[in-house]
Amino acid sequence: MHTIRWRKSSHSGDSSNCVEIATTPAAVLIRDSKTTPGPRLGLSPAAWAVFLAHLTK
Repeated sequence: MHTIRWRKSSHSGDSSNCVEIATTPAAVLIRDSKTTPGPRLGLSPAAWAVFLAHLTK
């Protein structure tokens, strides 16, 4: 079984108002740090790469 390790951006500082991500071999998971047991968004690694490419434009 793969252990999911959530992490926040280093830019979030001490704020709990942030999104967190976790990577698995099959997906990049995204959740709200204020509602950790709540819903998660899952993207394929390819979709995540496209998303990140748009952020740097």
